[in-house]
Amino acid sequence: MNAWLYVAEFVLVLMLAPLASGVINRVKALFAGRHGKPLLQLYYDIFKLLRKGEVLGENVTWVFSAGPVIAMVSSAAALALLPLGGVSSPLAFQGDFILCAYFLGMGRFATVLAALDTGSPFEGMGASREALFGALGEPVLFLALLALITTAESLGVPKELSLSTLFNGFSPQAWLSGRPELVMLVFVMGVLLLMENCRIPVDDPTTHLELTMIHEVMVLDHSGPSLAFVEYGAALKLWLFSSLLTGLVLPAMPVWAYTLSSILGVFLCAAIVGVIESVMARLRMHVVPALAGLAGSVAAFVLILTLVR
Repeated sequence: MNAWLYVAEFVLVLMLAPLASGVINRVKALFAGRHGKPLLQLYYDIFKLLRKGEVLGENVTWVFSAGPVIAMVSSAAALALLPLGGVSSPLAFQGDFILCAYFLGMGRFATVLAALDTGSPFEGMGASREALFGALGEPVLFLALLALITTAESLGVPKELSLSTLFNGFSPQAWLSGRPELVMLVFVMGVLLLMENCRIPVDDPTTHLELTMIHEVMVLDHSGPSLAFVEYGAALKLWLFSSLLTGLVLPAMPVWAYTLSSILGVFLCAAIVGVIESVMARLRMHVVPALAGLAGSVAAFVLILTLVR
Protein backbone atom coordinates (compact mmCIF):
# COMPACT_ATOMS: atom_id res chain seq x y z
CA MET A 1 0.00 0.00 0.00
CA ASN A 2 2.78 2.43 0.93
CA ALA A 3 4.59 1.65 -2.34
CA TRP A 4 1.54 2.59 -4.42
CA LEU A 5 0.99 5.70 -2.34
CA TYR A 6 4.60 6.70 -2.90
CA VAL A 7 4.22 6.16 -6.66
CA ALA A 8 1.19 8.46 -6.65
CA GLU A 9 3.15 11.07 -4.68
CA PHE A 10 6.10 10.76 -7.07
CA VAL A 11 3.90 11.22 -10.16
CA LEU A 12 2.33 14.28 -8.49
CA VAL A 13 5.80 15.75 -7.88
CA LEU A 14 6.82 15.12 -11.50
CA MET A 15 3.75 17.04 -12.60
CA LEU A 16 4.17 19.94 -10.15
CA ALA A 17 7.95 20.43 -10.42
CA PRO A 18 7.88 23.10 -13.20
CA LEU A 19 5.34 25.10 -11.18
CA ALA A 20 8.02 26.05 -8.61
CA SER A 21 9.93 27.97 -11.30
CA GLY A 22 6.70 29.79 -12.14
CA VAL A 23 6.36 30.85 -8.50
CA ILE A 24 9.89 32.29 -8.55
CA ASN A 25 9.19 34.27 -11.71
CA ARG A 26 5.90 35.67 -10.40
CA VAL A 27 7.49 36.78 -7.12
CA LYS A 28 10.30 38.52 -9.01
CA ALA A 29 7.75 40.19 -11.29
CA LEU A 30 5.76 41.35 -8.25
CA PHE A 31 8.84 42.99 -6.75
CA ALA A 32 9.65 44.65 -10.08
CA GLY A 33 6.11 46.00 -10.47
CA ARG A 34 5.46 43.93 -13.61
CA HIS A 35 2.76 41.44 -14.51
CA GLY A 36 5.40 38.89 -15.39
CA LYS A 37 5.21 35.52 -17.08
CA PRO A 38 2.24 33.19 -16.59
CA LEU A 39 2.53 30.85 -13.65
CA LEU A 40 2.55 27.88 -16.05
CA GLN A 41 5.09 29.40 -18.46
CA LEU A 42 7.65 26.62 -18.01
CA TYR A 43 5.01 24.02 -18.95
CA TYR A 44 4.31 25.94 -22.16
CA ASP A 45 8.02 26.22 -22.90
CA ILE A 46 8.70 22.52 -22.35
CA PHE A 47 5.80 21.37 -24.56
CA LYS A 48 6.77 23.87 -27.27
CA LEU A 49 10.41 22.73 -27.23
CA LEU A 50 9.39 19.06 -27.41
CA ARG A 51 7.56 19.78 -30.69
CA LYS A 52 10.51 21.64 -32.24
CA GLY A 53 13.44 20.22 -34.14
CA GLU A 54 16.95 20.17 -32.75
CA VAL A 55 19.87 22.03 -34.29
CA LEU A 56 23.24 20.31 -33.85
CA GLY A 57 26.70 21.66 -34.49
CA GLU A 58 28.99 20.05 -37.02
CA ASN A 59 31.50 18.84 -34.44
CA VAL A 60 29.25 17.51 -31.68
CA THR A 61 28.94 13.81 -30.91
CA TRP A 62 26.35 11.68 -29.15
CA VAL A 63 27.69 13.00 -25.83
CA PHE A 64 26.07 16.37 -26.55
CA SER A 65 22.61 14.87 -27.03
CA ALA A 66 22.95 12.38 -24.17
CA GLY A 67 23.96 15.01 -21.60
CA PRO A 68 20.52 16.60 -21.02
CA VAL A 69 18.80 13.20 -20.88
CA ILE A 70 21.27 11.82 -18.33
CA ALA A 71 21.02 14.99 -16.22
CA MET A 72 17.21 14.83 -16.21
CA VAL A 73 17.09 11.11 -15.38
CA SER A 74 19.72 11.57 -12.65
CA SER A 75 17.64 14.30 -10.98
CA ALA A 76 14.53 12.11 -11.16
CA ALA A 77 16.44 9.12 -9.72
CA ALA A 78 17.80 11.24 -6.85
CA LEU A 79 14.29 12.53 -6.17
CA ALA A 80 12.98 8.94 -6.05
CA LEU A 81 15.22 8.28 -3.03
CA LEU A 82 13.57 11.03 -0.95
CA PRO A 83 10.50 10.52 1.24
CA LEU A 84 7.49 12.22 -0.31
CA GLY A 85 4.41 13.33 1.56
CA GLY A 86 5.40 11.51 4.73
CA VAL A 87 5.81 8.21 2.87
CA SER A 88 9.22 6.52 2.87
CA SER A 89 10.75 5.72 -0.50
CA PRO A 90 10.47 2.01 -1.50
CA LEU A 91 14.06 2.37 -2.73
CA ALA A 92 15.37 3.52 0.66
CA PHE A 93 18.34 1.69 2.16
CA GLN A 94 21.18 2.33 4.57
CA GLY A 95 23.48 4.91 3.02
CA ASP A 96 21.12 5.97 0.23
CA PHE A 97 22.12 9.62 0.79
CA ILE A 98 25.48 8.77 -0.81
CA LEU A 99 23.74 7.40 -3.90
CA CYS A 100 21.51 10.49 -4.01
CA ALA A 101 24.52 12.81 -3.93
CA TYR A 102 26.26 10.90 -6.69
CA PHE A 103 23.16 10.82 -8.85
CA LEU A 104 23.34 14.60 -8.71
CA GLY A 105 27.08 14.44 -9.43
CA MET A 106 26.45 12.21 -12.45
CA GLY A 107 23.95 14.72 -13.82
CA ARG A 108 26.46 17.55 -13.39
CA PHE A 109 29.19 15.44 -15.03
CA ALA A 110 26.98 14.71 -18.03
CA THR A 111 26.11 18.41 -18.41
CA VAL A 112 29.78 19.39 -18.23
CA LEU A 113 30.75 16.78 -20.84
CA ALA A 114 27.97 17.97 -23.16
CA ALA A 115 29.24 21.55 -22.84
CA LEU A 116 32.84 20.52 -23.53
CA ASP A 117 31.73 18.45 -26.53
CA THR A 118 30.71 21.61 -28.41
CA GLY A 119 34.26 22.93 -28.46
CA SER A 120 32.99 26.41 -27.57
CA PRO A 121 35.35 28.41 -25.33
CA PHE A 122 32.39 30.04 -23.56
CA GLU A 123 30.77 26.69 -22.75
CA GLY A 124 34.13 25.33 -21.63
CA MET A 125 34.46 28.30 -19.27
CA GLY A 126 30.99 27.60 -17.84
CA ALA A 127 31.81 23.91 -17.48
CA SER A 128 34.94 24.69 -15.45
CA ARG A 129 32.96 26.99 -13.16
CA GLU A 130 30.22 24.39 -12.74
CA ALA A 131 32.80 21.75 -11.82
CA LEU A 132 34.42 24.10 -9.30
CA PHE A 133 31.18 25.04 -7.54
CA GLY A 134 30.05 21.42 -7.60
CA ALA A 135 33.29 20.41 -5.89
CA LEU A 136 32.67 23.11 -3.27
CA GLY A 137 29.02 22.22 -2.68
CA GLU A 138 29.30 18.45 -2.41
CA PRO A 139 31.39 18.37 0.82
CA VAL A 140 28.97 20.87 2.38
CA LEU A 141 26.06 18.54 1.59
CA PHE A 142 27.83 15.55 3.15
CA LEU A 143 28.80 17.56 6.25
CA ALA A 144 25.19 18.69 6.70
CA LEU A 145 23.88 15.13 6.33
CA LEU A 146 26.47 13.75 8.75
CA ALA A 147 25.55 16.43 11.29
CA LEU A 148 21.89 15.52 10.87
CA ILE A 149 22.63 11.83 11.33
CA THR A 150 24.46 12.45 14.61
CA THR A 151 21.48 14.40 15.98
CA ALA A 152 18.80 12.07 14.62
CA GLU A 153 18.50 9.87 17.71
CA SER A 154 18.16 12.79 20.13
CA LEU A 155 15.58 14.41 17.83
CA GLY A 156 13.24 11.44 18.11
CA VAL A 157 14.27 9.93 14.76
CA PRO A 158 15.89 6.46 14.64
CA LYS A 159 19.60 6.77 14.00
CA GLU A 160 19.71 5.32 10.49
CA LEU A 161 21.67 6.38 7.44
CA SER A 162 18.61 6.80 5.23
CA LEU A 163 17.03 9.87 3.65
CA SER A 164 13.57 8.46 4.33
CA THR A 165 14.38 8.42 8.03
CA LEU A 166 16.17 11.76 8.26
CA PHE A 167 13.74 13.87 6.19
CA ASN A 168 10.41 12.29 7.03
CA GLY A 169 9.30 14.64 9.79
CA PHE A 170 10.91 15.28 13.17
CA SER A 171 9.22 15.11 16.50
CA PRO A 172 7.62 18.49 17.34
CA GLN A 173 9.64 18.49 20.56
CA ALA A 174 12.78 18.91 18.44
CA TRP A 175 11.84 22.50 17.64
CA LEU A 176 10.17 23.20 20.97
CA SER A 177 13.38 22.26 22.77
CA GLY A 178 15.21 25.01 20.89
CA ARG A 179 17.88 22.87 19.27
CA PRO A 180 20.33 25.30 17.60
CA GLU A 181 21.56 22.54 15.26
CA LEU A 182 18.33 22.57 13.29
CA VAL A 183 18.39 26.32 12.74
CA MET A 184 21.98 26.24 11.51
CA LEU A 185 21.31 23.26 9.25
CA VAL A 186 18.37 25.12 7.73
CA PHE A 187 20.82 27.90 6.80
CA VAL A 188 23.24 25.37 5.28
CA MET A 189 20.52 23.66 3.23
CA GLY A 190 19.30 27.07 2.07
CA VAL A 191 22.76 27.96 0.77
CA LEU A 192 22.97 24.57 -0.96
CA LEU A 193 19.58 25.19 -2.56
CA LEU A 194 20.89 28.42 -4.11
CA MET A 195 24.27 26.97 -5.11
CA GLU A 196 23.09 23.72 -6.63
CA ASN A 197 20.33 25.40 -8.62
CA CYS A 198 22.56 28.29 -9.79
CA ARG A 199 20.34 31.01 -8.36
CA ILE A 200 21.25 34.50 -7.17
CA PRO A 201 23.55 35.29 -5.34
CA VAL A 202 25.61 32.44 -6.86
CA ASP A 203 24.48 32.71 -10.48
CA ASP A 204 21.87 34.66 -12.43
CA PRO A 205 19.70 32.32 -14.55
CA THR A 206 18.34 35.27 -16.57
CA THR A 207 21.64 36.89 -17.56
CA HIS A 208 22.63 37.20 -21.21
CA LEU A 209 26.29 38.04 -20.62
CA GLU A 210 28.34 34.91 -21.31
CA LEU A 211 31.31 36.10 -19.24
CA THR A 212 29.25 36.04 -16.03
CA MET A 213 27.26 32.85 -16.71
CA ILE A 214 27.85 29.54 -14.97
CA HIS A 215 25.11 27.04 -15.70
CA GLU A 216 23.27 28.89 -18.46
CA VAL A 217 26.35 29.24 -20.64
CA MET A 218 26.69 25.43 -20.76
CA VAL A 219 23.29 25.00 -22.43
CA LEU A 220 23.52 27.78 -25.04
CA ASP A 221 23.85 25.30 -27.92
CA HIS A 222 20.96 23.08 -26.82
CA SER A 223 17.65 23.42 -28.61
CA GLY A 224 14.38 21.58 -29.14
CA PRO A 225 13.83 18.44 -27.02
CA SER A 226 17.33 18.63 -25.50
CA LEU A 227 16.62 22.10 -24.11
CA ALA A 228 13.27 20.82 -22.81
CA PHE A 229 15.10 18.06 -20.93
CA VAL A 230 17.51 20.64 -19.51
CA GLU A 231 14.66 22.86 -18.27
CA TYR A 232 12.70 19.97 -16.78
CA GLY A 233 15.78 18.47 -15.13
CA ALA A 234 16.52 21.86 -13.54
CA ALA A 235 12.93 22.00 -12.24
CA LEU A 236 13.30 18.53 -10.68
CA LYS A 237 16.57 19.54 -9.03
CA LEU A 238 14.96 22.67 -7.59
CA TRP A 239 12.13 20.56 -6.18
CA LEU A 240 14.63 18.06 -4.72
CA PHE A 241 16.61 20.62 -2.70
CA SER A 242 13.42 22.44 -1.69
CA SER A 243 12.07 19.10 -0.44
CA LEU A 244 15.22 18.52 1.60
CA LEU A 245 14.86 21.94 3.20
CA THR A 246 11.13 21.43 3.81
CA GLY A 247 11.68 17.94 5.25
CA LEU A 248 14.20 19.41 7.68
CA VAL A 249 11.63 21.90 9.02
CA LEU A 250 8.33 20.01 9.02
CA PRO A 251 7.40 17.93 12.08
CA ALA A 252 5.80 14.50 11.88
CA MET A 253 2.08 14.56 11.01
CA PRO A 254 -0.52 12.42 9.19
CA VAL A 255 0.20 11.58 5.55
CA TRP A 256 -2.49 13.81 4.03
CA ALA A 257 -1.39 16.78 6.14
CA TYR A 258 2.30 16.15 5.48
CA THR A 259 1.68 15.90 1.73
CA LEU A 260 -0.11 19.23 1.64
CA SER A 261 2.41 20.87 3.96
CA SER A 262 5.41 19.59 2.00
CA ILE A 263 4.01 20.86 -1.32
CA LEU A 264 3.23 24.24 0.21
CA GLY A 265 6.70 24.22 1.79
CA VAL A 266 8.36 23.70 -1.60
CA PHE A 267 6.39 26.59 -3.09
CA LEU A 268 7.31 28.71 -0.06
CA CYS A 269 10.99 27.92 -0.70
CA ALA A 270 10.47 28.99 -4.32
CA ALA A 271 8.87 32.24 -3.15
CA ILE A 272 11.82 32.90 -0.80
CA VAL A 273 14.24 32.30 -3.69
CA GLY A 274 12.25 34.83 -5.71
CA VAL A 275 12.52 37.36 -2.86
CA ILE A 276 16.28 36.80 -2.56
CA GLU A 277 16.75 37.29 -6.29
CA SER A 278 14.68 40.50 -6.13
CA VAL A 279 16.44 42.21 -3.22
CA MET A 280 20.09 41.42 -3.91
CA ALA A 281 22.53 41.12 -6.79
CA ARG A 282 24.72 38.16 -7.57
CA LEU A 283 28.03 37.94 -5.77
CA ARG A 284 31.32 38.46 -7.51
CA MET A 285 32.74 35.21 -8.83
CA HIS A 286 35.62 35.10 -6.34
CA VAL A 287 33.23 35.60 -3.41
CA VAL A 288 31.11 32.53 -4.18
CA PRO A 289 33.72 30.08 -2.77
CA ALA A 290 33.65 32.13 0.44
CA LEU A 291 29.89 31.59 0.67
CA ALA A 292 30.38 27.86 0.19
CA GLY A 293 33.12 27.94 2.81
CA LEU A 294 30.80 29.70 5.25
CA ALA A 295 28.12 27.06 4.76
CA GLY A 296 30.71 24.30 5.15
CA SER A 297 32.08 25.88 8.33
CA VAL A 298 28.60 26.09 9.83
CA ALA A 299 27.92 22.44 8.90
CA ALA A 300 31.25 21.36 10.42
CA PHE A 301 30.49 23.35 13.59
CA VAL A 302 27.11 21.62 13.88
CA LEU A 303 28.80 18.24 13.44
CA ILE A 304 31.36 19.01 16.17
CA LEU A 305 28.62 20.40 18.43
CA THR A 306 26.56 17.23 18.14
CA LEU A 307 29.55 14.96 18.68
CA VAL A 308 30.66 16.62 21.92
CA ARG A 309 27.17 16.74 23.45
